[in-house]
Amino acid sequence: MNVRARIDALISLGERLRQEDEYLTAVMHRSQHHNAWFTLENQQQAVESIAVKLLDPTALQRWIEHYDHPEPAAPLTVGLVMAGNIPLVGFHDLLCVFAAGHRAQIKLSEKDAYLLPYLLKLLADIAPESAGYFEIVPQLKGFDAVIATGSNNTARYFESYFGKYPHIIRRNRNGIAVLSGHETHDELHALGKDVFRFFGLGCRNVAKLYVPAGYDFQPLLEALHDFRELILHPKYKNNFDYNFALYILNRVPHLANGCILLKEDPSFQSRIASLHYEFYTDLSALEDILAVHREEIQCIVAQPNLLPHSTTIPFGQTQSPGLFDYPDGVDVMEFLEGL
Repeated sequence: MNVRARIDALISLGERLRQEDEYLTAVMHRSQHHNAWFTLENQQQAVESIAVKLLDPTALQRWIEHYDHPEPAAPLTVGLVMAGNIPLVGFHDLLCVFAAGHRAQIKLSEKDAYLLPYLLKLLADIAPESAGYFEIVPQLKGFDAVIATGSNNTARYFESYFGKYPHIIRRNRNGIAVLSGHETHDELHALGKDVFRFFGLGCRNVAKLYVPAGYDFQPLLEALHDFRELILHPKYKNNFDYNFALYILNRVPHLANGCILLKEDPSFQSRIASLHYEFYTDLSALEDILAVHREEIQCIVAQPNLLPHSTTIPFGQTQSPGLFDYPDGVDVMEFLEGL
């Protein structure tokens, strides 16, 4: 397949995913039974985001034209170690490898073992020759390069095992939000999507807030209370109750609204059902701080022009990344073209 045929196949896959598919729904039910964090709603949101943001014909065309995309003289095998924190989190990497004309050798996460194989089956139904570009394996072997995503602990293992190959290795990162104190209720409600979507398990989820000194938390707590139905999910509720009990027993100052716990804490990574915050007094100084910690930050949510020297995302958009929104800011297509 040449690059035009591969892009056309991806566009057709997007069209299929935007249609009703009873078998896909059945796969989602199986996935939810296997991993309770993968609710039907979360899986549907992940598939919809892929279909709308990553497989849109205009977006794909604009994206592929950004690169030289010469056909590789000899397609290489790129190992993909998939994460399993949210549904289909590694699809963007897979798309890049396919678009670049290389073969993907895929090590699935046991937490997300069903959705991606079904999407690859759909792609093979659309373009049978695409089947040769993908292989799902229990262990990576005979690869030429690797893209691996995991925690800080697993990243050390990845560095040791894959370090001699061309590689992209990703570690823990989190989304943050910088508030001015003048946000509308609609903006704060949209922020709730950045906090709660996928139960906050994604690296793009907002896990920490920066708020101005003297900030009034009440409007924020009221807006976040709109997402209170999450507390009905057993695994989320167990985490909320556990963390709430810890704060009470250890007399940790905190704020709560029944579905989220807010605690002043310098860490960028917060527990499930909790959110950290820090106060700031000067936005320019805050931007300097964020620049120092850029390796720990996946994305920044803020009102337009609040942080003039930082790239920010509008409220509610963190879990709808586009084709150019590469994890950790590392351009995967440039990496693949340089192999």
